[in-house]
Amino acid sequence: MTRQTTTYTNSAEETVVFGRTLAAELTPPLLILLRGDLGAGKTTLVKGIADGFGAASADDVTSPTFTLIHEYRGPRAALYHIDLYRVDTERELETLGLDDLIEPTSILLIEWGEKFPRFVRERNVEIVLERVDDNERRIQVTGL
Repeated sequence: MTRQTTTYTNSAEETVVFGRTLAAELTPPLLILLRGDLGAGKTTLVKGIADGFGAASADDVTSPTFTLIHEYRGPRAALYHIDLYRVDTERELETLGLDDLIEPTSILLIEWGEKFPRFVRERNVEIVLERVDDNERRIQVTGL
């Protein structure tokens, strides 16, 4: 049976704090799908996760929308924040070399990964972020 939890946050700061808390429950290697509309808070959550792993401060984490992959290395894990929003084909996906990033100490945090069935099948954890209103977010974590 897959465990599922739901949390509500009421600000970007609370979402970052939740990400820090979540980091304590994550053990590499992991493939994590981050789902949610634009502006739902996916990168904000990654800020907290990266900070929780000591891989980057929350202020240093930015969206990989245009670079596609950001790497943050901490003492316990290498975090790869990946954004597939602008990747449309399997061929484009292959050029990113994501398989080369999978190591015993890596965590792949993939935004828009649901576009590719392979990531839906291979994911260990799925985190769905929904905007309830301007500040409130519903965060559902499945798989921990």
